Amino acid sequence: MTKQSIRTWVWLHKWTSLVCTVFMLILGLTGLPLIFEHEIAHLTGADVEPAELPADHPRISLDRVMDIAIAQYPDKVGMFVSQDMDDDRVWYVTLSKAAHLEEGLKQVAVDARTGAVVAEPALEGGVMHFIESLHVDLFAGLPGMIFLGLMGFLLLIALVSGVVLYAPFMRKLGFVEVRRHKEKSTKWLDIHNALGIVTLVWFFVVGGTGVINAWGELLFMNWQRTHLADMVAPYKGKAPLQQLGSLQAAVDSALALEPNRTIQFIAFPGTGFSSPHHYGVFLRGSEPVTAHTSKPVLVDASTAQVTASENLPWYLTALQVSQPLHFGDYGGMPMKIIWAVLDILTLIVLGSGLYLWWVKYRKVAA
Repeated sequence: MTKQSIRTWVWLHKWTSLVCTVFMLILGLTGLPLIFEHEIAHLTGADVEPAELPADHPRISLDRVMDIAIAQYPDKVGMFVSQDMDDDRVWYVTLSKAAHLEEGLKQVAVDARTGAVVAEPALEGGVMHFIESLHVDLFAGLPGMIFLGLMGFLLLIALVSGVVLYAPFMRKLGFVEVRRHKEKSTKWLDIHNALGIVTLVWFFVVGGTGVINAWGELLFMNWQRTHLADMVAPYKGKAPLQQLGSLQAAVDSALALEPNRTIQFIAFPGTGFSSPHHYGVFLRGSEPVTAHTSKPVLVDASTAQVTASENLPWYLTALQVSQPLHFGDYGGMPMKIIWAVLDILTLIVLGSGLYLWWVKYRKVAA
């Protein structure tokens, strides 16, 4: 490389790193407990634990489930119904004043076999909710998500420029070698470079999936404006339904269309995942590769007839695949432990980068 190109890469690495590092430290620190979110919920008793019953115990209808949930909050209506991917014994019913309102939400966990109210999980409050909100959007909603996506994009530039700058020095030093007998700043430079190379691929994966997740709301809004609008176009101009038909019948129709899929969640008419006239039944694949992806089936909420169904566009499929990968939620506990170790190493890379900049800044200022 020429001196000019080196200066350009140094400038690019310096400023992209400085701008995003503090936010990446926040995301790295908050991401660590989120890797073990399910395990923490189990240890703290926040997990929903239904009664142990025989596997072939009959299940009650979803219409009965809704009656039970709404009986807890008679002033609210159904918004969403969902199940955990690895446990179909409980229905999680999300209720709101109106299907399009996202304030004052309540959730009721109903045993799918007995109809017992197992719990009423808190949708807000608590330490883990605080950590998740800080990690997802810095408590700033959509603007915060867009901003963090931009910081993630700067991180990817910083990683590329760091590799370009470090590559020539690999010829002079051994792989991830640390010069222990040099001055403190030189040792930290070697540690920074060594750990940066060790965590590089993981950093790219987590940074890239983080950008996708951060801009996921924008991707979803685009799907609403295009694909979903086309699917419900025949109902445009029709008056909203005064009374909804059977939820169980709608789900049965969706599963009859896609018998090899299982329910991920159901959106009631009026939510952003359906229309004023449809239940939006989102079905996940039954194979490990497709379990994290979903296919929407729109069912007429008055007749229980399927009116539209299509695969999600590639960008939403990428979003759904990236969400569990971001937190190492594909390979069970071993992968989560690897993710946590790499997260800690990455925090050292970020912290050492700030330290090296501060040392150099003080020398220049002196």
